[in-house]
Amino acid sequence: MISSLRGTVLALSGASVVVEVGGIGYSVTVTPQHALSLRTGQEVLLHTALVVREDDLSLFGFADLDALRVFDLLRGVTGVGPKSAIGVLAAMTPDQVAVAVSSEDDSAFRKVSGIGPKTAKLIVVSLAGKLVAPRAVAAVAPTTAPGNEVVVALVGLGWPERLAQQTVDDVLRDAPGERSTAVLLRSALALLGPRQLSGSHS
Repeated sequence: MISSLRGTVLALSGASVVVEVGGIGYSVTVTPQHALSLRTGQEVLLHTALVVREDDLSLFGFADLDALRVFDLLRGVTGVGPKSAIGVLAAMTPDQVAVAVSSEDDSAFRKVSGIGPKTAKLIVVSLAGKLVAPRAVAAVAPTTAPGNEVVVALVGLGWPERLAQQTVDDVLRDAPGERSTAVLLRSALALLGPRQLSGSHS
């Protein structure tokens, strides 16, 4: 089992990197973002997973152990192969995966090539309780979908962006499970009404 590689980057091609270790060049699949951060000739440490199939041995490499752990958990989900698993990590950080799972939001996984609606839901169900979403990311996460739409709507109505964002944050804090853009917008407008009045008297 090859669990890590430390060596010199010999070549880079798309989402593949060749790392020379002790005179042997290992071809490792990484995310496109990871590949872009590497340079030929530099020394690199990759945490790796060796995927063994009847006609193929493939190495997948990651910059940190968190990404490797999420990769292994994703591969344990029925219908998720190594290519789809690394596709998830190309689109989302480990923290974002944890937040999506904890908030039961499968929409992020559906955006990954090769993952359909059923598999996306299965990922959320299968990984529930296995990943811990960091508090800071978890607090911001709801604003990435309906929250952003509400902010855009409020700015379109003439409210300053900073005030709109602050108000949406307050609404999401009071109703953390609410995902409906319409409901959030009504709540935000209800808060902004008195704020506008108080501002006009000051």
